[in-house]
Amino acid sequence: MKFIESIKNVWKIEELRNRIVVTLGLLLVYRFGAQVVLPGIDAAQLGGLADKTDGGLLGLLNAFTGGAFANASVFALGIMPYISASIVVQLMGIAIPYLQKLQKEGASGQKKINQITRWLTIAICLLQAPGYLASLPALGIPQSAFLLGTGPLFYFSSISILVTGCIFAMWLGEKITDKGIGNGISLLIMVGIIATLPQAFLQNAATRLEGGGNGGLMMVLIEFVIWFVIILAAIMLVMGVRKIAVQYARRTASGGYEKSAMAGSRQYIPLKLNASGVMPIIFAQAIMFVPGLIGGSSFLKETTTGAWLQTNYSDMFGFWYNVTFALLIIVFTYFYTAITVPTNKMADDLKRSGGFIPGIRPGSETSEYLDRIMSQITLPGSIFLALIAIFPALIVKLMGVQQGWALFFGGTSLLIMVGVAIDTMQQINSYLLNRHYDGLMKTGKNRKAVA
Repeated sequence: MKFIESIKNVWKIEELRNRIVVTLGLLLVYRFGAQVVLPGIDAAQLGGLADKTDGGLLGLLNAFTGGAFANASVFALGIMPYISASIVVQLMGIAIPYLQKLQKEGASGQKKINQITRWLTIAICLLQAPGYLASLPALGIPQSAFLLGTGPLFYFSSISILVTGCIFAMWLGEKITDKGIGNGISLLIMVGIIATLPQAFLQNAATRLEGGGNGGLMMVLIEFVIWFVIILAAIMLVMGVRKIAVQYARRTASGGYEKSAMAGSRQYIPLKLNASGVMPIIFAQAIMFVPGLIGGSSFLKETTTGAWLQTNYSDMFGFWYNVTFALLIIVFTYFYTAITVPTNKMADDLKRSGGFIPGIRPGSETSEYLDRIMSQITLPGSIFLALIAIFPALIVKLMGVQQGWALFFGGTSLLIMVGVAIDTMQQINSYLLNRHYDGLMKTGKNRKAVA
């Protein structure tokens, strides 16, 4: 009843209702584009490509694009080039003074940074699009599927369409952020991931129920329960914070200061258990391509070491792959947290606002204290993140779950879905609480929405 009442409250607010409708409409456009095959390719002969992307690294990439990769769609590159460009610009902001200056200029600086990110996105697309087209025959598409051949005309038109598709998807994401609800880019990724979820679940369930020799209905139910538990664990990781108590001094009538705690008020600095989000997993996955490339190089290709590297690092569900993957995630969690959580700035802002941590001197001592706390909570957070990232491999090896369905038991896919869902719900809750009395609570009267 409380859930139904909350849904009713959502539709009572005209602005929120309109934003949700706009969001759903733009997401529908994105999903429609993911089904439109590139001109010159026979859609009936894409079965081989779909089989190649059923699991493993290609399956993960296909999940991020919502199946557009396996459909040879106009949105085959998805929104990932924009994500890559954003990461590059963010990292460059650490070393390039010009970008650091833009970051301090507020809205005008952010506008310029966004423009740089867009141009870098186009450059990345121009590199990825030819690679994608060139790999299609090796991924299972027969030559007969290319109705116009694979000459310069096909490449020129297809590259133009793929680049345009990525830019259009980026525009859709920005419009959702501006006119809709939630972060548009994140929602496009989440919807793409969710789009492949039903098919992966049904394929795994069909395998379990087929002939009754694979565990049957009981194994399907056990897997579903484990999946639910992993989702709860991911929610705990995303929302887990360490609260640092802060007191503020306030000016009195005599011109002096007194502790705000005397008035009975206390605030907190919430330090997130996993301040880096899914970025360590993305960085680690990018690095995990390197051992296989080294093993396949001309120097090591014919050697025992090269064969070992190719065998163990081409299977994302293998033992050595996941051990290395987990260690890289822990390392990158510390690295990304260090560059994105400005403890010095937090300490300076706290000092300027008249705040202090009880028992800690303002300034450098506060900065060192916050840095020490972040280091302490980052260790369990990074280990927890690594365990969630490698859990798909564990579920495949221990329970024989199909690889396509196993990808939803952890890793980037699950954390993105959980993180985006929580962020979107928090925005909806803000609208409800701002426009209603206890809009999300069981008791209390609602008031009319403020125009």
